Amino acid sequence: MERLSQEFSAKVALVTGTTGIGRASAIRLASAGASVYCCGIDAAANARLAEDARAGGWQLATRRADVSLEAEVGAAVADCVERFGGLDIIVNAAAVHPYGTVVTTDLATWSHCMAVNVGSIFLTAHFGIPEMIRRGGGAIVNLSSAQGHASQQNVAAYVATKGAIHALTRAMAVDHAAARIRVNSVSPGSVRTPLLAYAARTYGGEGVTEAEVFARFGAAHPLGRIGEPEEVAEMVAYLASDRAGFVTGADFRIDGGLSAVLGVK
Repeated sequence: MERLSQEFSAKVALVTGTTGIGRASAIRLASAGASVYCCGIDAAANARLAEDARAGGWQLATRRADVSLEAEVGAAVADCVERFGGLDIIVNAAAVHPYGTVVTTDLATWSHCMAVNVGSIFLTAHFGIPEMIRRGGGAIVNLSSAQGHASQQNVAAYVATKGAIHALTRAMAVDHAAARIRVNSVSPGSVRTPLLAYAARTYGGEGVTEAEVFARFGAAHPLGRIGEPEEVAEMVAYLASDRAGFVTGADFRIDGGLSAVLGVK
């Protein structure tokens, strides 16, 4: 592990999302020597991450940004490059998770989900890839979901975005391989994040605690528990590193065996 302790020294990473997996990924990269620039819409979460970075002595900056908006992402990439001197890694972890079918979901909700979950990946790449090319290459990691492979009920918009991320990841990997830019996705199962906590509140039922709902979610996974953001961040770090130099256009399921088991017994 000592060999990897500063493996991202001299690397610059842009991370979207400052809670859950985005937060864990930013900390993982920064603690291994990267200069990390984090974009999130939650000002309080941004402030907590910045404070943790100061306490840890990490080179990490945060910026409040709506990553679904072209102007805000463009400004964030420009500021990252000006502050840290370039861009080598992008981790796209920002997401929203509305509930509903195609009948009960209104167009505004559908469009916002697409703009955040997929549009932000397009935007960070649109502005970020030219900066990566100037550095001689780079790595992009897109956070998808086990629900990009199979679906629960009542999550039509969310599932559509996660499947789109798989397709977009492949397209980006093919288009930019010659520029030595690798692009991969990660598909977690149930992970202890604010989005999962929201699901627990939504479906837990009256008088049921979050811990009880998490235990129920975890029981659906062969490993018998939900995942932790730091476990997903380890895969993100691997895919962002030179250790994954021959890995591109792929999706990696970190789901406790969820996608390996049949629903019938």
